[in-house]
Amino acid sequence: MTHLFLLWLSLTPTNMSLIDDKADILAVLNAQVAAWNNGDIRAFMNGYKKSDSTKFVSSKGVTLGYNAVLERYLKNYPTKETMGNLSFSELDVKLLSSKSAHVVGRWMLARPEKDGGDVGGYFSLLFEKTLDGWKIIADHTS
Repeated sequence: MTHLFLLWLSLTPTNMSLIDDKADILAVLNAQVAAWNNGDIRAFMNGYKKSDSTKFVSSKGVTLGYNAVLERYLKNYPTKETMGNLSFSELDVKLLSSKSAHVVGRWMLARPEKDGGDVGGYFSLLFEKTLDGWKIIADHTS
């Protein structure tokens, strides 16, 4: 009887909501990969919050604002060939609250040597649950 009670507790609406939120965040990341691999940076950017406070942090510094992040991507990846084939792995989604989450993972771009060769690293994303769904508000990629 104790096992049934514990199972019931694990399936409460709160826990189901957490599962749904994690699935929704993973769906955002999967959509980003699909958009990137189709050569569509603007669709890739749908994963980011359209805000002046959205941040992208890399070894080259901090880029502030959705439009500036978009311009950074367009400048650094001007062609589908330089964009390569993106994949994410080792994803760890942690819900911090009902409206915020932290995701850590690994990224990899597979591309020919003439287009920059393979490159990859790790990222840490801060997501916010908005009226438009889960959106990245801070991206630290190395």
